[in-house]
Amino acid sequence: MISRTTVVSLALAALLPLSAQAQHAQHAKHEWTYAGATGPAKWGGIKSDYVTCKTGHQQSPIDIHTRTNVKADLDPIVFEYQPSPLKIIDNGHTVQVNYAPGSGMAIGGVRHELLQFHFHTPSEERINGKQYPLGLHLVHRNADNKLAVVALLFKLGKENPALTNIFNNLPKEAEVEQAVEGVTIDMMQILPPTQGYYNFPGSLTTPPCSEEANWFVLKTPVDMSKAQLAQFHKLYKHNARPVQHLNGRVVKESK
Repeated sequence: MISRTTVVSLALAALLPLSAQAQHAQHAKHEWTYAGATGPAKWGGIKSDYVTCKTGHQQSPIDIHTRTNVKADLDPIVFEYQPSPLKIIDNGHTVQVNYAPGSGMAIGGVRHELLQFHFHTPSEERINGKQYPLGLHLVHRNADNKLAVVALLFKLGKENPALTNIFNNLPKEAEVEQAVEGVTIDMMQILPPTQGYYNFPGSLTTPPCSEEANWFVLKTPVDMSKAQLAQFHKLYKHNARPVQHLNGRVVKESK
């Protein structure tokens, strides 16, 4: 098992835009990818640190089947996101925004600091087999160094103003964090109006696939436009891990 510091660092790595040629060259440097000989089916054998991708029993993402969920009186998620300067990076696997300190969420009285968020296309999470065009993962960490990931799903519809500042400033250089002058983002503006969720124990969805993430998948998807999806697809057309076996895990659903 790698250190928690390394896990968090890897969990944070995810999102910078390039030209098609530059992106291809950048991806060639990475030891794992989303297709071929270094794709998801091969992650567990690439190096010993990644073996959990193959041997784990609480892997993410999953397909959430609502008929078999356990409905429960789950604590509401209290989101406490503040506006943050836009700091964005393309790590060769996804586009990631590193959030300023001071924002987070609380659940059951336990606060989790928002570290970063990143995107996957199509969505990694599925609901009753349905996959969405885009998914967003908000990665948090609490005082005990435990990870909590909130997944937000996007459906095609109206333009999403909260995405505009992000997608209009996709970086042009790989693996270099870019601070966009004069641009702030507020993740409170991207959340759906109702915030019921599915909850289950899981893992990072990228190597090393460590099984130490508590997952909260918001039930209500939010809109994005076809043009916004096309912006993201200029950088990444597919960066989603296939769904993993539930292996007896119970998925709880807020009432």
